[in-house]
Amino acid sequence: MTTTRTTHAPAPSAASNDLIYQLDDCPAFVPALFAALQHVLAAFVGIITPTLIIGSVLGLGAHVPYLVSMALFVSGLGTFVQAKRFGPIGSGLLCLQGTSFGFLSVILSAGFIVKGRGGSEEEILSTLFGVCFCAAFVEIAFSQFINKLRRVITPVVTGTIICLMGLSLIKVAMTDIAGGFGAPDLGALHHLALGGLVLVTIVVFNRFQSQSVRLSAVIAGLALGFGVAWYTGQVDFAQMTEVPLVSVPVPFKYGFNFDWVAFVPIAVIFLITPLETAGDLTANSIISKQPVSGPLYLRRIKSGVLADGCNSALAAMFNSLPMTTFSQNNGVIQLTGVASRHVGFYIAALLVLLGLFPAVGAVLQLMPKPVLGGATLIMFGTVAVAGIKILTEAGLHRRNVLIVAISLGLGLGVAAVPEALSQMPDALKNIFGSPITIGAFSAILLNFFLPEEHQPLAENDYEPEAHLHSVLQNPRHAEPDQPSSAPGNGLSPANQAG
Repeated sequence: MTTTRTTHAPAPSAASNDLIYQLDDCPAFVPALFAALQHVLAAFVGIITPTLIIGSVLGLGAHVPYLVSMALFVSGLGTFVQAKRFGPIGSGLLCLQGTSFGFLSVILSAGFIVKGRGGSEEEILSTLFGVCFCAAFVEIAFSQFINKLRRVITPVVTGTIICLMGLSLIKVAMTDIAGGFGAPDLGALHHLALGGLVLVTIVVFNRFQSQSVRLSAVIAGLALGFGVAWYTGQVDFAQMTEVPLVSVPVPFKYGFNFDWVAFVPIAVIFLITPLETAGDLTANSIISKQPVSGPLYLRRIKSGVLADGCNSALAAMFNSLPMTTFSQNNGVIQLTGVASRHVGFYIAALLVLLGLFPAVGAVLQLMPKPVLGGATLIMFGTVAVAGIKILTEAGLHRRNVLIVAISLGLGLGVAAVPEALSQMPDALKNIFGSPITIGAFSAILLNFFLPEEHQPLAENDYEPEAHLHSVLQNPRHAEPDQPSSAPGNGLSPANQAG
């Protein structure tokens, strides 16, 4: 395996040897393609599932295969933008863009508004994509101010949000291991055994000292699980005959309509998703051994959120749903030790090909849910642990414990008992029905209004807030391309996770 190593953005700590390929390394073709495949496999279902749900609930029928292809196509374009970085657009990190689950409820509500007026399937789609295109500019505008929210979005806030991301998704992974939502034999032993086989395989491969073996952990687990599922008759290739050969991207294929009633709640969600994106990018920076304080970090957050908004507008143009960064791919970086943003170019190419040639993607759709669940359980758990690391660096004293406890309680409580919000107006229910949304709002408000506790510092102790004020007053204290020698506080804690 040959690597072209650059000297830009050095890793912040000696712990960077946990990574096989760091952010600006250029892996050779084979290991880069291998790592990219694992990212695609980890994200594939997440990318297409919101489209499948909306197509099923709104009765979009024959349009669904094309919409699925476009979801993969624009995810590839968005991933390329984030990894490559075009001027001020893109984080320059290995972060995969995919269809956001956060918009499901408001988009379904918008679809039912059009459907209730007697609108056709084409009219529903033209309104959805027209409204999403306009609403994406709300996030684009918001991205220009997100770096000024240091007093509001602090380590305790981002740590809580990242932790909620992982914890709220674990239910999805566990349900997949048991057979998937709606499975008639949910919890059957053969489902649990298949998911357990994948999980154990990934763990075993990940513990090898060989970099090549560790690099193949996720794909080996998924391949073994798929092979066993096919051998035991759980994979049916009969559906492949109905898949078209090529899907051609056509901008605004269904037209362009706008509706103010549908626009407002979707625009509100576009004000919330930047918090999730900031959390994802922070976790990605930690796992990739990049600084999470100072101008470089703040520029990445601002540019990453701007790319999120631009990619969502691009998605609407090409007949797909709003996009965001995917949490589970941070887990893939952790498991494989590959943080090179150049792998993002391979991921983008694979997703574009899957979108243009839907027959390839259709094969991946046949992968049984327990196989995917065995892999995503580890990935979502890794995301939650990244949030816990941020919180420990922020300091779990009395004030922060109160913020985290209430925010996690509300977020996980809504996830466990969604009926608790059943009497709310639909507009509020759509906003606060998301565990991440209500947890983020809670953490931000509590962090803003609860007074800081000034703990006495022992010798060699470090106070993140003091460092923040020092950096703000004299930016030269934090050089853009050099990590701080001590933890800082931009939008998150600075001490990198080892």
